[in-house]
Amino acid sequence: MLETKAPTGFALTFYRWKKNLKTPTPYLMTFGIALWIGTYYLFCEGWELPRFNKIPGPYVVITEWLSRKPAWGISLFTEDYHGHIVASCRRIVIAFGIATGIGVPLGLFMGWSKKFKDYSFPILETLRPIPILAWVPLAILMFSGLETPVIFLATLASLFVTTLNTLLGVESIDDSYFRAAKCLGAKSSDIFFHVVVPGSLPFIFTGLQISVGVAWFSLVAAEMVSGEYGLGYMIVDAYMNITYVSMVIGMLTLGFAGWFTSALVRWAGNRMMQWRVRALALEGR
Repeated sequence: MLETKAPTGFALTFYRWKKNLKTPTPYLMTFGIALWIGTYYLFCEGWELPRFNKIPGPYVVITEWLSRKPAWGISLFTEDYHGHIVASCRRIVIAFGIATGIGVPLGLFMGWSKKFKDYSFPILETLRPIPILAWVPLAILMFSGLETPVIFLATLASLFVTTLNTLLGVESIDDSYFRAAKCLGAKSSDIFFHVVVPGSLPFIFTGLQISVGVAWFSLVAAEMVSGEYGLGYMIVDAYMNITYVSMVIGMLTLGFAGWFTSALVRWAGNRMMQWRVRALALEGR
């Protein structure tokens, strides 16, 4: 009897895409998006409901967004719009990179060593509930300029999520794996790199997807308070100048940017966990 070989690479992606088309998921997703846009249009432009009469509708927003000569100054073809996107994306890359570089090792060591966790976990749990906006005055006092405080605030919010999910990932590993490794004569370093790290990867990448989203909304909050460029600054500036179309364009841009960065993290996770992707694909998930 011939053994069935699991799909890999592009074949695996095509296999999952083909299986996905046989499920209701893509069609329900398309229906959900269409329903949202239709409701948005009816509330703002169709029925002109009182609570939505100041909010620009989808037709006005899309027309302005695609205009080469925008009436309100922001569109796909304006330099300022691209400048805001580049500024925010640069800050996110730096903040997310720092949070991942610190949070993942910190979470691994907290899960690996009970003594280290006893020292560090109370500090983490004390600082984690403090809202990011409460850190704004301290960040401005600690760091000079306008760039560093914004990056610090985005890093801080992302760090807590990354560390906690990594810790949960280590704690979720079954003790039988540790016992089996010790019975086979594995050293502590071997157990750490061959049991702890791979076993916690699903939790780590789930945490990173949440972390990049947290970094985005923390960044925007920081840019609204302390910043000269960025999507958060663009949104609050549009609100102050009563250019609500530009404000909605900035919000939608944030949504697309957040979705794209989450998709990148998901893709990286799938590349690093091919064993898990193959198992899910063979299960039809």
